[in-house]
Amino acid sequence: MEATSSTSHDPALFHAPLLHHPRRWSSRPLKGFAVIIGSVVFLLSLVILIVNQSPEPLASNPSSVTEAGSYSMAAQPRGIAEGVSAKSNPSLFDKVGFNWTNAMFYWQRTAYHFQPQKNWMNGPLYHKGWYHLFYQYNPDSAIWGNITWGHAVSKDLIHWFYLPLAMVPDQWYDFNGCWTGSATLLPDGRIVMLYTGSTNDSVQVQNLAYPANLSDPLLLQWLKYPGNPVVVPPTGIEDDEFRDPTTAWLGPDGSWRIAVGTRFNTTIGTALVFQTTNFSDYELLDGVLHAVPGTGMWECVDFYPVAINGSVGLDTTALGPGIKHVLKASLDDTKVDHYAIGTYDMITNKWTPDNPEEDVGIGLKVDYGRYYASKTFFDQSKQRRILYGWVNETDSEADDLEKGWASIQTIPRSVLYDNKTGTHLLQWPVEEVESLRLNATVFKDVVVEAGSVVPLDIGTATQLDILAEFEIETLVLNSTEDEVSDCGDGAVDRSTYGPFGVLVIADDSLSELTPIYFRPLNTSDGSLETYFCADETRSSKAPDVTKRVYGGKIPVLDDENYNMRVLVDHSVVESFGEGGRTVITSRVYPTEAIYGAARLFLFNNASGVNVKATLKIWEMNSAFIRPFPFEETLFQEMVAST
Repeated sequence: MEATSSTSHDPALFHAPLLHHPRRWSSRPLKGFAVIIGSVVFLLSLVILIVNQSPEPLASNPSSVTEAGSYSMAAQPRGIAEGVSAKSNPSLFDKVGFNWTNAMFYWQRTAYHFQPQKNWMNGPLYHKGWYHLFYQYNPDSAIWGNITWGHAVSKDLIHWFYLPLAMVPDQWYDFNGCWTGSATLLPDGRIVMLYTGSTNDSVQVQNLAYPANLSDPLLLQWLKYPGNPVVVPPTGIEDDEFRDPTTAWLGPDGSWRIAVGTRFNTTIGTALVFQTTNFSDYELLDGVLHAVPGTGMWECVDFYPVAINGSVGLDTTALGPGIKHVLKASLDDTKVDHYAIGTYDMITNKWTPDNPEEDVGIGLKVDYGRYYASKTFFDQSKQRRILYGWVNETDSEADDLEKGWASIQTIPRSVLYDNKTGTHLLQWPVEEVESLRLNATVFKDVVVEAGSVVPLDIGTATQLDILAEFEIETLVLNSTEDEVSDCGDGAVDRSTYGPFGVLVIADDSLSELTPIYFRPLNTSDGSLETYFCADETRSSKAPDVTKRVYGGKIPVLDDENYNMRVLVDHSVVESFGEGGRTVITSRVYPTEAIYGAARLFLFNNASGVNVKATLKIWEMNSAFIRPFPFEETLFQEMVAST
């Protein structure tokens, strides 16, 4: 799982100045004219090759898609009328569309993140040697609608096989879609799946499904309980604001409990708790698991225990000394996943946050970037809790229809309690992703002067795993509070100690770039308060792409340097600060920093300090993600052996 080769470089060879213009980055040219001409010829050849060999034909224009995938410039985001969160970007409707080429669209597709073969992209589980991923999928188009359950399996969470659809909306109780659900593994080996269905009258109900054959490691056939729905909206709950059942947990009385997200009086986000002994009959328990005024509808509620020693993941049913509980909700109003850590009382079925000022929806975020509808599951094979998140596109629906696909899943992340801070979770890419690492390049003690950019000579920088550590060389004796707050307006906003970090998916001229950075700020009491940020504002020249500055506050303890890990995979960038205390997912759609033109840089736009950086950077291989080869004897034997 380590690199096949490693190269160290003399950092003194790689310095280029950064102009002190508040809105402009600049660096010295890195290549000679002949090299540039050669690169252009190579890129043109590569574009022709890619266009000729693209595995999925791309529609020439949005009007060429089928009726089910028709595109309309609706004023309301897609999905709102159906009673779910927005699935499109209406803010882009007044933007002039960029003239994307097929080669550009092809580059945007990720190489080692899971996504369907085509079109729009629930309840993950581990069974008989295979990881199963169930995901909401539109088999007809690259926009939201006709939601079915796609199904894929993997041996290692990285290389995936597509399987036939697991469930389709073919009953009155899921006529308008088979929406989010969760799997529960029972002690006797049975598997139950609860999912939200939107009925023929657009009422949101909870339904039960289960495998037709538990001895099948691929779980190819699923049966819907004939008595569905098993849970309907209680009195006083809106018919179209009641969805996304959690994995069940077992109480001391021998009954199972699930939580379902909803809202009261349109503004109070809430999780209700239901009790069952057989998964077909349910009782609404008194009160609520938790509610937070002003947070609106809670979607995709997740509820699970974490060990305060931070060593292993826990089964959802775990309870006792040394255990905290995490409550997470996806806020329909803001399209952000929030979590809080607290204490669960099994007798009263109440959860209480450790810090009410950091309650669900008003405090910590699971991910500070483009990320939503996350879900964890307990991996009993390795005693770890694994988190999945959905990442949608930030371009227009017209572009999605033209390229023929939309949305991805993040790299699976392990989740642990951060016992150093006692306030955060730690998210980290599963160890299996390291199997994709190829050659490594090491840079040691690179001094990045204030206001400068340093190119890192690693070649093409489209698929990378970056580990970087930064040290501020000299603290400025300055107690003046910085005028910039949080992440500012991006990396162009200068303060005494930052920002500093890396520029990913950048071209040689820095006309397109995505900074991932730390911003330590002076506070009124003379201490430093640090933010971890991602700036997409110059990631693309295309006007019809959403480009924002994302980030949040991050604890950096006295015995710690500033460290980050960044996974770069074409149009997605996942950034992990301080071991995963703060995480940011970005979608970027460059027009020039693609293929062989993508580069990596260090930068320091602080006004008062130099920083010293040490990095180890791996080129990443592509994952094998393809249809399951049922016809191949080798795989048939593999399945039989599990």
